[in-house]
Amino acid sequence: MKTARFALALLALTLIAPWQSAKAADVICYNCPPEWADWASMLKAIKADLNYDIPHDNKNSGQALAQILAEKNNPVGDIGYFGVTFGMKAKAQDALEPYKPAKWDQVPAGLKDADGYWTTIHSGTLGLFVNKDALGGKPVPACWKDLLKPDYKGMVGYLDPSSAAVGYVGAVAINLALGGSEANFDPAINFFKDLRKNDPIVPKQTSYARVVSGEMPILFDYDFNAYRAKYSEKGNFEFVIPCEGSVVFPYVVGLVKNAPDKEKAKKVLDYLLSDKGQAIWTNAYLRPARPIELPEAVKKKFLPDSDYARAKNVDWGQMENMQKGFVDRYLAEVR
Repeated sequence: MKTARFALALLALTLIAPWQSAKAADVICYNCPPEWADWASMLKAIKADLNYDIPHDNKNSGQALAQILAEKNNPVGDIGYFGVTFGMKAKAQDALEPYKPAKWDQVPAGLKDADGYWTTIHSGTLGLFVNKDALGGKPVPACWKDLLKPDYKGMVGYLDPSSAAVGYVGAVAINLALGGSEANFDPAINFFKDLRKNDPIVPKQTSYARVVSGEMPILFDYDFNAYRAKYSEKGNFEFVIPCEGSVVFPYVVGLVKNAPDKEKAKKVLDYLLSDKGQAIWTNAYLRPARPIELPEAVKKKFLPDSDYARAKNVDWGQMENMQKGFVDRYLAEVR
């Protein structure tokens, strides 16, 4: 059974880089990409402290959920990591089973499912991740509407909002910033139509490396990825919270229903919410789910609070309800 499971895992995880031997995997986490939110450091810490090998996995939230659903009768994955709206979908589609990790009670009520189907582990603020050196001397954009200028033709990237959680978060941020509402996505649709004239790059998976390399000078992304580049990569990088405003978005984990290595998976989920696990997220410039103070050395590296005041919390349950309508319009009118 173990060998069969790992053979299936090898086939399923087509986007893994680098791929570890499937037989070495103790727990399989769908959508735990090393270049996103510094999962690389987290997985190394789990190996050091729990002695569990977890392969890197470069799916996005939608792809992770689709994989879990496709394997529902013979599960391969143990843990799913999702943007919160996809965590809600995973529960609704019976892809997860309840588990309340240790210290679950310290996670605020709005950041977890009441029955434990999904739990926030960290959150980020959406904005513009900019490689200043790749702008060709053009100014760093300060606002969403700046991206529509011909100066930035071919320079702007955003993840596909019909599939990736961060793509939909970007759409919500733009929509609310430009005067839309939960019931009116016209501003976002019109923005993406106008942006299409500037030949945007629209990948499906996380594109951190493409920004760092200069291939994609501007990406709709979270603060934690931009700060990681700014303080650890060679080059000049900046994070911008657009002048019109933005949003804060939680990321969640859940236990796959009938997970093959359930007990090990539970220990991993416990670790993600532990003091050490939450501290690892802060070192990666993420806002922890539990009320842990950011280290002063990290706090100094963030934009000032006056900039963060432009980023709002929204009702993601309501946004999840509106997601299909937006995606249908995006596919019909934009893509």
